Amino acid sequence: MIRQYELVERVKAYDPDADEDLLNRAYVFAMKAHGSQTRASGDPYFSHPLEVAGILTRMKLDSASIVTALLHDTVEDTGATVKDVERLFGGEVARLVDGVTKLSRIELQHIESQTDQIKQAENFRKLVLAMSEDIRVLLVKLADRVHNMRTLYHLKNPDKRKRIARETLEIYAPLAERIGVHQMKDELEDLSFAELNPEARDSILARLAFLRSEGGNLVTRIITELRRNFQDNGVPDAMVTGREKTPYSIWRKMQRKDVAFEQLSDIMAFRVIVGSVEQCYQALGVLHARYPVVPGRFKDYVSTPKPNGYRSIHTAVIGPERQRIEIQIRTQDMHEVSELGVAAHWAYKQGHARTDGKQYRWLRELLDILEHAQRPEEFLEHTKLELFQDQVFCFTPKGDLISLPRGATPVDFAYAVHSQIGDTCVGAKINGRMLPLRTQLQNGDQVEIATSKAQTPSPAWERFVVTGKARARIRKFVRTQQREQYIDLGRAMLQKQWRQEGYDFTDKALDNVLKIFQAGHSEDLLASVGSGLQSAREIFNAVFPGHKAAAAERDDKVVPLNRQRAKGRKDQPLPIRGLIPGMAVHFAGCCHPLPGDRIVGIVTTGKGVTIHTIDCETLESFHDTPERWIDVSWESGPDTPEEHVGRINVIIANEPGSLGTLSTVIGKNGGNINNLKITNRNPDFFEMLIDIEVKDLKHLTNIIAALRATPVINSVDRARGR
Repeated sequence: MIRQYELVERVKAYDPDADEDLLNRAYVFAMKAHGSQTRASGDPYFSHPLEVAGILTRMKLDSASIVTALLHDTVEDTGATVKDVERLFGGEVARLVDGVTKLSRIELQHIESQTDQIKQAENFRKLVLAMSEDIRVLLVKLADRVHNMRTLYHLKNPDKRKRIARETLEIYAPLAERIGVHQMKDELEDLSFAELNPEARDSILARLAFLRSEGGNLVTRIITELRRNFQDNGVPDAMVTGREKTPYSIWRKMQRKDVAFEQLSDIMAFRVIVGSVEQCYQALGVLHARYPVVPGRFKDYVSTPKPNGYRSIHTAVIGPERQRIEIQIRTQDMHEVSELGVAAHWAYKQGHARTDGKQYRWLRELLDILEHAQRPEEFLEHTKLELFQDQVFCFTPKGDLISLPRGATPVDFAYAVHSQIGDTCVGAKINGRMLPLRTQLQNGDQVEIATSKAQTPSPAWERFVVTGKARARIRKFVRTQQREQYIDLGRAMLQKQWRQEGYDFTDKALDNVLKIFQAGHSEDLLASVGSGLQSAREIFNAVFPGHKAAAAERDDKVVPLNRQRAKGRKDQPLPIRGLIPGMAVHFAGCCHPLPGDRIVGIVTTGKGVTIHTIDCETLESFHDTPERWIDVSWESGPDTPEEHVGRINVIIANEPGSLGTLSTVIGKNGGNINNLKITNRNPDFFEMLIDIEVKDLKHLTNIIAALRATPVINSVDRARGR
């Protein structure tokens, strides 16, 4: 253990004005308060606060922080109270000790009751307030956690060890990174990694040892060559150091990039420390002039520091001995901030103290959440997640907080509020502006969802939502809706088949053949007919096995498909020759075939026949399966359905009234815009895809010709493969 006089000498070495009497009294008070208490290792409990104080002396913190370290467990683990501390050591130390005590009660564990959850959340709320008042609270607690992790192996309960390690990795290491104390962050991560995944850590250490044995003294050779280059090129005082990356940082990179250890080529990092900001850029020029640069790896945190105050120039080069290496260039002051974070700017060095935490943006965001959260447990849930970069926090118009994954959209937000709101969502206002539903939300956005009782989930939403709840709801609705459509189509096909044979169809007619087709309900059988898995003729023959059809099936029969909007035309035949009766038909969305196009049918399991134009690029994927091709053609007649969709690609001038002109031309030529999507935009032109309801190919061709004659339209073509 550190002796009393040794601790005082350490503090006086970097802070001659330290309150020696205060330090001595705190040492004696803590030693007496903990008395005969022992730790899991069997050591006296007082050794723990003493080691925590020692860690903080290496960070050169002020006397109040060292005293707080000595006393931080007295209120929680002994009979001492905050009032006792205030009476003996003053208000500043008492406030710090109280803040650390509250932080000690925040644990990442299973909470049995609602009361416990509210109590834990209230403690966390008080902690954030304490950190915002004095960031030294967090520094003391981080030092406390470092020593606990160093002695974690003494705990006999493996579940408790893993819980503490996971809590450290998920809460305390990110907190250390937020205030820039990278020394603590690296040690906390590595100690947690050793407990949570010892096999992976040992494997990485073994591979690093093998590389060292194979490469000899590679790091030293690289440092020597880098120093020589700096001396020869006008940066003689550059100090170069090198090290291997930590096992946890290597592991995390392997996970993030999904690569094996052997595929990592930058496991060594080198640091260049120079005398001034100007020399940082001079050293960078020397490196880039001498060695090939690895593209995309240059970052300038000198001109644009990180939010935690970190400043350095990062680059990666193919350096000495053709090794790919990462290099950080910084001044000595920048280096101190990088290693010690907020502790690098303390009162004894600066002449004034700024210990409040409100100077840090992330803490201000936590306080903002605290202000808007109505319940303490809600605050706890969201502020834990705020420590990580993969979360966004948005507000409802009433100020309620909604946490979502990074990349979430208003649709995710709507489902997070309530499933019914998500199902009926039609639009969203983000910070008062109406924006598309696919817009990615940012931290702090206020989102107002517009709903309509007539709205239902759109299958297109699944392409951009990121939450599991939203995706599951959308998929369920699409499956239900698709099944209903297949049931209606199957019923219509069977009604037609029954009518052709002189019978009246009812759903009860299917009850006796359900087992034959392995269907549990008549609707299951109707859906299989509508999806093309069973034909109407097969069902009819099973229901009436003794019936002899009046006429054989003909290849040129047509299949009914409800594509008319007008009432009373549900049984109009689809004008396509060559289809098997009862087969479901779909028009391909890639080429949008129209009457007049040369077409071909492709049999698709579960969907029936998909109609493509003969020149559709998609057909190349079916080149090796000629058995799926069906020779079909259009058949014109008086009952030809009027509604077909043609797709065109338009480039239009970006000027007032141009979109109105485009829609007017289409309307005057008898077309109806079914859908419109802007695919590209710039200050001069918009490029868009437009779906137009037309009668046939000739109708679409006339519309295209009329659009090409319009001055504001740069070009028009029929869209293919979109």
